[in-house]
Amino acid sequence: MTSPAHPVFRKTLPTVRATAEESGWRQVAGRMQTPALLGRATIDNATEVITYEDVFASGRCRLLLGDLIALADHGQAPVGDVGDLIDAVCDDLIAAANTTGRTTALSACTPALYTDRIRPGGRVDTWFLHHDLTFTDSRTGERLPVRALTAYTATVNGLPFRLDLPAAIATARAGLHPDREWATALTQGDPTEPNIATSCAGACWLDFEHAGRNTLPGEIANLLWYLLGLGGWLIPTYQPDVYTRTLPLHLTPAALPTVDHAELSARHRRLDLHYTWPTGAGRHVALTRLLHRLTTDLGDAAALPPGHRLDALSPFLTLRILGVIPPYLLTPADLLLLLAKLAQAQHLAGSGFFTRTNPLPALTAPVELP
Repeated sequence: MTSPAHPVFRKTLPTVRATAEESGWRQVAGRMQTPALLGRATIDNATEVITYEDVFASGRCRLLLGDLIALADHGQAPVGDVGDLIDAVCDDLIAAANTTGRTTALSACTPALYTDRIRPGGRVDTWFLHHDLTFTDSRTGERLPVRALTAYTATVNGLPFRLDLPAAIATARAGLHPDREWATALTQGDPTEPNIATSCAGACWLDFEHAGRNTLPGEIANLLWYLLGLGGWLIPTYQPDVYTRTLPLHLTPAALPTVDHAELSARHRRLDLHYTWPTGAGRHVALTRLLHRLTTDLGDAAALPPGHRLDALSPFLTLRILGVIPPYLLTPADLLLLLAKLAQAQHLAGSGFFTRTNPLPALTAPVELP
């Protein structure tokens, strides 16, 4: 038995997920920093509990990536600490590529975050190709199905794009075909702000349900979209219970993207959208550091083609943009922002996908910590 003097962290999961969690941990433990797995016990026929070392109570770790970014955004932590943790994450992915990397078909990888969501008739189709997903004409008030925008001329921040949902989904599905081969390695599988902690020895990884053999481009795209869209905007806005549960500090985001102008005309078959996407100082450092590593050694490790590294991430980014937050929860402005990023993700180089993210000055008002 574990002594009460040594606090633990317990996860209660359905048996199938508990098995995946333990299997994932065993595949990556010893290859990267992880909590010690202390035990697994059955609660009933369908539920089990997995017990880990509590890395925060034991003093191994200090903050989760999401809380560290938020503190830096609010002027309560050095932005350099954020950059150091992103570098540690990149170093771990490169080390995984060097020790366990090989070119593998997507069908041989952990499936849940990609294969299940992009399959025909799956989550992405159900959410985004439904006829009830509509926009409103700015002048007439006419309701227009989002999928009808395929025939429209669209400009996003002055650049022409196609907002063709069926085509974007079809392109992602082709890119993520089970037989398509990618650079893969044994990794944690879901690199997000609640799943990475800072320690004196670099990054400590948490949550292993998706751990195992994963695509390196998928790992990069997952973290990129979390830093740009999910962590500082969508999760705290539309899944506040998840945000509160997974981040101990769960501070208010320092900045949110906004639509500056939107005009949709059914008569002229035209959509004009201008937006700004400010970021806090800590989040800006996280994004720029990851993008820098993507253009250098991390991109090399993921076998992304020089000169086209961002575009090679497109199918993974498309799926992350469409496959996490149900669109019927979004306000019309936020749905427009999401679809603008989708359009830009189809041709990432020169699209402005990562522009208009200039950092705000660090907030200096006192932060009340839970």
